[in-house]
Amino acid sequence: MQLPLTFRDRLARANRPLAGIWVCSGSPLIAEICAGSGMDWALIDMEHSPNGPESVLSQLQAVAPYPITPVVRVPSVDAVIIKQVLDLGAQNLLVPMVSSVDEAQRAAEAVRYPPLGRRGVGSALARSARWSRVEDYLATADAQVSLFVQIETLAGVEVASEIAAVDGIDGVFVGPSDLAASMGLLGQQGHPDVVAAVHRTFEAVSATAKPVGVNAFDARVAQSYLDAGASFALVGADVTLLARASEALAGRWVTADESVERASY
Repeated sequence: MQLPLTFRDRLARANRPLAGIWVCSGSPLIAEICAGSGMDWALIDMEHSPNGPESVLSQLQAVAPYPITPVVRVPSVDAVIIKQVLDLGAQNLLVPMVSSVDEAQRAAEAVRYPPLGRRGVGSALARSARWSRVEDYLATADAQVSLFVQIETLAGVEVASEIAAVDGIDGVFVGPSDLAASMGLLGQQGHPDVVAAVHRTFEAVSATAKPVGVNAFDARVAQSYLDAGASFALVGADVTLLARASEALAGRWVTADESVERASY
């Protein structure tokens, strides 16, 4: 049995930037709807969403028949959580809030078996190796898994090239929202100083020949970052798409006359 290409391999083979959608709802049904959208990749989020191992497993199973590449964002650099998420079949991980070389090395060690790392050996019992149906999984696990880390603090920007150069790190993802907060510019991810810091990160990571991506829901901003060298981007989220579309629907059909009683709520 062969596993799908990793996100690392998809990026290496791509002739254009890869566009992704953030799946925050925790719903396998919504994850499947997003998987059939035609987007290149989906981020299943455990950091800011109501997801645990069981719901991540359900979403990975829901998106599996589709060509979209799922990436799971774990909540932190926690070797136990990373081991669980890998064993339940996630091939692509994003680790948030990596601001130092030490944190990047810890993440890389958590996804690799000894002697290169410290991932616990349990693949024969797990979906990762499809219950020993993937031949030589233990020997080929590095080829079956890709690891990306998220730089989203000013401290991380300052050592971005060193973080990207860590053996086992396959790419870097920049989070402008938390980066803005770390710079004392909470909620101002479009501030020129924040944008400049994002561009500095792009340049530092690109110098290591590792791919760099970014989160940008505004189409104009996203395009500007792609033009600046990002090779992958999150350009929307399931929950925000539903929120904005339902608001637009209400704006079209719900009367503005407050004297009209609404029986539904």
